[in-house]
Amino acid sequence: MGGVRGALLAHLQTGCTTVCRCWALTRRDGTVMGFTDHDGPLSFEGITFRADTGMSTASLQQSTGLSVDNSETMGALSDAAIREADIEAGRYDGAEVTSWLVNWADVTERHLMFRGTLGELRRGNGAFHAELRGLTEALGRPVGRVYQKPCTAVLGDSTCGFDITREGYFTERAVEVVEAGRVFRFDGMTGFDEGWFAFGTLAGLSGACEGLRGIVKRDAFEGERRVIELWHPMRATMETGDMIRLVAGCDKRMQSCRTKFVNLLNFQGFPDVPGDSWLTVQPASAGQTSGGSRRG
Repeated sequence: MGGVRGALLAHLQTGCTTVCRCWALTRRDGTVMGFTDHDGPLSFEGITFRADTGMSTASLQQSTGLSVDNSETMGALSDAAIREADIEAGRYDGAEVTSWLVNWADVTERHLMFRGTLGELRRGNGAFHAELRGLTEALGRPVGRVYQKPCTAVLGDSTCGFDITREGYFTERAVEVVEAGRVFRFDGMTGFDEGWFAFGTLAGLSGACEGLRGIVKRDAFEGERRVIELWHPMRATMETGDMIRLVAGCDKRMQSCRTKFVNLLNFQGFPDVPGDSWLTVQPASAGQTSGGSRRG
């Protein structure tokens, strides 16, 4: 088997082997889970690989160059392993996956077979099927700057550089009234201007939505109540009393960057790029032909 060396290679060459596959799955919230197709649990690298999940995998396709490695794994849905509710909530989206070929009689004899991320997840009849995407998958994504008037950065990311934990730009409070998982109503939340959280985020800090986020569509007052409406419902049940975190929103305009966040030096847009109408502009009829700006 290509790439296998040392004691594991010697074991495979005996012709009478005791090998199995193990997978480590690391979600974006930091949760690490271990699975194996062996009939008993195994432990190495600080992870316990459980055998009661019915996990198995299809053949792994690997190639040289920049072609994308891929495979598929499948297993049973259960409260003790991968739950359907967590898949529905998106907790496994983009999770990191590592797979080994392991000698279960001596787990120090193992070979790293695959490292990548979870792709498409399908579920039904009490089981799930997950596509595994190799590390070279990321090389197929388009990169580069986009020349447009609005800012291309995400508030708080490395290019924006704004500290979203700065006082006055976030609030943490308990849910008071929630409708359809997307409309939140609060009494007495008057410390922020109307629209302050529009285009911002609402993150769950406790309850079933802990670790999940939604994007704010509308932030307005209706009488004495403040209404926060999301573009889409939270992907798990949000209940009264659950703690949430609201972060101020950015509408990507240069004016907002200057006045709301005082972060103009990090603005990633091109506000002076001419619009499409300038492609068909006529020569100036005035006698001024100095070559100066036509924008006035």
